[in-house]
This record gives sequence, structure tokens and C-alpha cells, in this order.
Amino acid sequence: MADVLSQGEVESLLAALDAAPAETSGYAPPSTHNSNESIGQISVYDFKRPERVSKEQMRAFQALHEGFSREFGAAVSGMLRSIIEVKLISVDQLTYGEFVFSLENPTCFNLLYSDKLNGHIILDLNPSIIYPIVDRLLGGGKSATQSFPTRPLTEIELKLVSRITKSAISALENSWKNISELNLRVSQIESNPQLVQIVPPNEVIVLISFEITMGDLRGIMNLCIPFNTIEPLVGKLSSDTWSAYSKHELTSEEKAQLEVGIGSAEVETVAVLAETTMSTSDLLHLNVGDVILTERDVSEGITLHIEGCPTFSADIGQLKGHKALQIREPLLQVRDIIKKHMDAKSGTENQKPKVATK
Repeated sequence: MADVLSQGEVESLLAALDAAPAETSGYAPPSTHNSNESIGQISVYDFKRPERVSKEQMRAFQALHEGFSREFGAAVSGMLRSIIEVKLISVDQLTYGEFVFSLENPTCFNLLYSDKLNGHIILDLNPSIIYPIVDRLLGGGKSATQSFPTRPLTEIELKLVSRITKSAISALENSWKNISELNLRVSQIESNPQLVQIVPPNEVIVLISFEITMGDLRGIMNLCIPFNTIEPLVGKLSSDTWSAYSKHELTSEEKAQLEVGIGSAEVETVAVLAETTMSTSDLLHLNVGDVILTERDVSEGITLHIEGCPTFSADIGQLKGHKALQIREPLLQVRDIIKKHMDAKSGTENQKPKVATK
């Protein structure tokens, strides 16, 4: 009769089986008793979704298009006479195939082209927001809840949507003007995104998504930028040139244009003889030849106001048969008093004690 294994022997055999692959593989795990040894960190890399756009460039994309969302929202609000909010919700890096298959069909799929780029940029407008905008442009939009047709846009609707697209292009060009003059134009409009293959399905793109809100209605607008399209401009995105508003010295031609432009501007000039207060009854009983007493001495002259600001003291007189003013001196402005006080204070601080020498 065969021996019966006890519970302890069964557990020992199972433990030996679990440890067997590690013993036969010939791999010995690194010992952790030595604190001076450094263990390298392993990072996961997906070859199907390579990250060609750096984190710095992704931050640049986000900063650029936050300004775009504000300008585009203001333009559409003015066009529709309604409050339209455009908010940047995400900046992601994925493949073109993943982007296309995530879109609805039909949709408003606009291909934008620029001579400064190596390809197209895609502006996709979701039907859940584009139909309410079209309805608003045609005089509707009073109903908060609407059902949207599942069909492509008609020719009339496409003509109306082109006004929204032009506003988006204008805002996009203004956002990118520190990097390049894009001069974008719409080259094609499609309703089925899967019929458009501007790049291979595994090509890396930067997907910038915006949420458009009009009252209780919301929709998504996607801006798809393939990496190959903007590859010539990647160097500018990596530096601070995209956000730099650099100050440059004016040229002599620019200074002359400013002088001519400002010099030809008209300003209002008012001569104030004196100021006083009087009752309404005295004002009503004034007659020709009456004298109004003031506290201003005649030797003080008059005050000349330029655009409502007291600027010069002057004397009143006559020149070649015309009433005239002769400028005495400029009046001391508040900024001049402050500057004089600061100059005096800095001069006192910089003054060094004198040392007597023989």
C-alpha cells in the first residue's frame, strides 16, 4: 500500500514547483543588501504610439491654443449675438487612425492648408454644436433642447458654417503669428472622416480638443495637427519664441512716422481766466458791464488747459487783430514733483562724505 503524504509534505512540494522556474532560468535577482548599488528604472514604451512631441512642445501647444479659445469665443459670441464659451479641455498625442475612428459620422470635417506647412490641419466641428449654431444664424435657437438630424450638412448650411470656420482660422493665425504666418485656407470639407487620409493611420498627431457651450447646449471642436505637418516649426515650439513679445528699438523711419502721426492730431485747448462760485440768483441778475470778483490776482495770468489738463500758465493779449495767448512757463505736474523728489532722495543717498586731506 502506497504511503500517504502529509499536509506539510504537500505544501513543500508545491513550494518547490513554484520556485523551480526561477532556479532553472539561470537568472539571479540583484541582491538588495548592498545599499551602494543603484537599480535602473524601467519605463514602458509603446512602439504603436511613439511620443514624437516632447512635453515642452505639448505645453507650448496648450499655451498657444488657450489664447485661440478666448479669441474664437469672443468672435463667435459677437457673430451670434449670444454668449458662447470656448474652453480648452485637452491636448493629447495619439495616432491619426485613433483620432478618425473616434469621430462621429457624419460630422463637419474641414481640411486647412498653408504653404508654410508640410501638410494639412484638420478642424472638426461636432454636429451636436454645429446644428444649434446654424439654427441660431437662421433666426432660431430659442429652444434649449433640440434633436439634430443624422445627415451631412446641406449647401446652405455649409455656407453658414464657413463663417464660423473663417473666425476659427483668423483666431488660429493670430495665435501662431509669433511662430509663423500660416495664411490658412479651407481646401476640402467632408462629412465622413474615414474617407480622408491625409497621413498614414499610424502617424503621430497632436489632438487639441475644445468644448463649445451655447446656453445649455454643448459640443466638441477638435483641432488635429499631424506631427509631419508642423515639423519645420518644431524648433520654434521648443524655445520661448512662441511666447516672446520682444521689445525692439524703433528705427528712424518708425520714429518719423510716429512724430508725423502724433503731430497732426488735434487737441482741445481751453484758456481759464479765473474760477469762482456764485449763487443762482446772482447769476440770473447779471447784466452787461457787471464785474465778477475772484480771488485770482491779475499778475498770475491765466491757465491753459490741454485736453482738460492744466498744462501752461499764459498771458492774454492781442496779435495782428486776433486774440492771443503768450505762454509763460509749463505748470509743474504731479509726475514732475514725484520725479524731482526721487532725484533729490537718490542724490542724498549717493552723496559720499568728504575726507579731509593735507
